[in-house]
Amino acid sequence: MSPSRPPRNLGAVLSASTIRRWVAALLIPALAGCALAVPDPTPPVVAAARWQAPLPHAGDRDAIATWWRRLNDPALAALIDRAQGTAPRLEAALARIEQARAQARAVGAALSPRVDGSASLTRLRQLQPTPMTGTVATIGLDASWEIDLFGGNRRGREAALARAVSAELGWHDARVSLAAEVVRVYTELRLCEATVGLLTEDLASQQRTLDLTTRKVDTGFTAPADAALVRARLAESRARSRAQLADCDSQVKTLVAMTTLPETDLRQVLSAATGRVPEPIGFAVTTVPAALLSQRPDVAALEQVLVAASADVGVAEADRYPRLQLLGSIGYSQFRAMGLSDGAATWSFGPGLSLPLFDGSRRLAVADAARARFDEARAQYREQTLVAVQEVEQALVRIASASDREADTDRALGEYRTWLKAATSRYDTGTGSLLELEDARRSLVAAGLARQQVRAERVLGWLALYKALGGGWTDTAADPPKATAAGRNG
Repeated sequence: MSPSRPPRNLGAVLSASTIRRWVAALLIPALAGCALAVPDPTPPVVAAARWQAPLPHAGDRDAIATWWRRLNDPALAALIDRAQGTAPRLEAALARIEQARAQARAVGAALSPRVDGSASLTRLRQLQPTPMTGTVATIGLDASWEIDLFGGNRRGREAALARAVSAELGWHDARVSLAAEVVRVYTELRLCEATVGLLTEDLASQQRTLDLTTRKVDTGFTAPADAALVRARLAESRARSRAQLADCDSQVKTLVAMTTLPETDLRQVLSAATGRVPEPIGFAVTTVPAALLSQRPDVAALEQVLVAASADVGVAEADRYPRLQLLGSIGYSQFRAMGLSDGAATWSFGPGLSLPLFDGSRRLAVADAARARFDEARAQYREQTLVAVQEVEQALVRIASASDREADTDRALGEYRTWLKAATSRYDTGTGSLLELEDARRSLVAAGLARQQVRAERVLGWLALYKALGGGWTDTAADPPKATAAGRNG
């Protein structure tokens, strides 16, 4: 007994003239698809600052550490390089890149034909009209190819590729942020160590004063209350020094977490320049053109998000229109029962048309939501661009302020040192008061701290500009044809 054969595809039984009429009818909406309106993804602010500038040091860990060698601190450069190679956040960013690239490949596959194979083996029993038991075996290939009439698949691939680029920029942003964070913690640690050094010197000075005051009390040259005052000041300074040491230890722990170095190894690296705040050398900037903001990975990533959002609108719009597919299949089936068998080959080929007729305005709502997401992405890009401009200006103000105050703090420190020397001499000879000496000592410590803080603020100002410009710059003021701008660090 022969099995029932599956009917051939519609394209295999229709006449050639009928198929031509169908294809001609489908050409009209295909031409209409060229007019689908999608938002322009051009950034609305700083149009000249689109992603055209190369990434500073292109995310290369060696180049990032080399750039920070301008601070003339080998220990800092070594810690930056170490963090760049071990930070979990960078591994996570790299994983996001792989995800986005895989998604782009998956979406892009919709533009290519699809071929699937199938095979089945079925055991069946028939009771009427004649009882029998048989086996049906089939094998075949099915092929399909969507004709991208309205560009939905092409737009989907464009959105996926833009998101992959955005993920790559996020990886670079993570590298820049990590380097900047290491510099910040390192600078604050060196400032903390410098403060401990000043407090240690102050403690030694107060101890000498206590010894002298005790002898004066013993000989009756001064009142016991003076010795009590010196002991109180000494205890107060010792407590402050211990608190400062705890802050330094806390910052060391932070660097351990960021670099994954064992603490003993890290302290050995740090011991080469204990208490020395980094000193910027070779840093200069004339003007910062708006186009330089295109170096910022976060701004460039949001631009790619904007491109993807525009493409998503195209995908949603294309879904509102007919879909045309070319379908084909080829196979063979065999039926075996009661010792007899029969087989046949089958094939089919033809177009398949899907027409959206009524869906309760679902597709229209999806398209409206896509347009709203595009408007949100455009607003976010504009906001981040304004933030970038603000951060550059604030960094420049911070650098200028620290530079202007540096000479004054140097002078103040020198004058207070002279005053303390004179006050100490007068107190030792009995012509000066203890209160004058303590006042001079506190003033000198405060001046020393202010000097170190200004140095740290200058480093942190350059650090802020480094982040605001996306990871560095190259000054070109010495080059006359390009003297109006700070260039890009390669």
